[in-house]
Amino acid sequence: MLSSILLFSLMDASVKWLGATYPTAQIMFFRCSVALAPVLVIILLRGGSSILRTRQKKLHLLRSVMGIGAMGFAFYAFSLMPLAEAISILHTAPLFMTALSVILLRETVGIRRWSAIIIGFVGMLMVVRPGADMLASGSLYMLTAAFLIGCTTIIIRHLGKIDDPVCITFYFTVTGVLVSLIGMLIQGWQSPPLLDLALLILVGLCGGMAQYLMTLSYQRLAVGIVAPLKYLSIVFGGGIAFLVWNEVPDLQSVLGIGIIILSGLYTLHRELVRGVRTRA
Repeated sequence: MLSSILLFSLMDASVKWLGATYPTAQIMFFRCSVALAPVLVIILLRGGSSILRTRQKKLHLLRSVMGIGAMGFAFYAFSLMPLAEAISILHTAPLFMTALSVILLRETVGIRRWSAIIIGFVGMLMVVRPGADMLASGSLYMLTAAFLIGCTTIIIRHLGKIDDPVCITFYFTVTGVLVSLIGMLIQGWQSPPLLDLALLILVGLCGGMAQYLMTLSYQRLAVGIVAPLKYLSIVFGGGIAFLVWNEVPDLQSVLGIGIIILSGLYTLHRELVRGVRTRA
């Protein structure tokens, strides 16, 4: 999990660096096309195309489109925002997921989790700072990405009961390649020098490897052990941002980030307690 978090942080920093020069669609294309290679290898090792059979094609399409939308909004926002603040806003996705589960899945959420969700959104507002410049600052784009991630997580929870995770990843990645190709027809292609080409490939390699390592950690350890470690991505991302761009969050952002982390951890704790009671 720690390796996964570090790789995701390197990917986010690379996206931020490249976003100052290259169209978002071009960065997304490398993220998805490079990551598609190991996915195809896994499919071959797991028995071939039979693992891709599904009766949930419309749901896969919805999950893929929303997931690619989240990626596009997040990648663009990374080029506009301080890295630590951007990553912290992304960590509000579980809060959106819990709130949406009440509406979409009719799950029961107690007063403690609702309180944590509300407090988490207060922290998010401290970081986002609603106002006329939300588009220029990138915060609205990142907030939209977090919302879409919350939606896709709910869909993945349903798909995961029916289809193999490799199947879900394959359709998402292929959709990403196709959508980013269309995006490049609109935004154009900018030929990268060798160093930038290496960074673009690194985005795909880091993203694909990080996703695999995270999945592996969830398979081998309890969620309650590994999930809290995800918040270290804010520390890793903030450290990279300080070294590369000399970014230092102000006091309000630090307080908001802290509130988001604490509310997320408490929401996870209540989810685990609820799961134990359900099994009992």
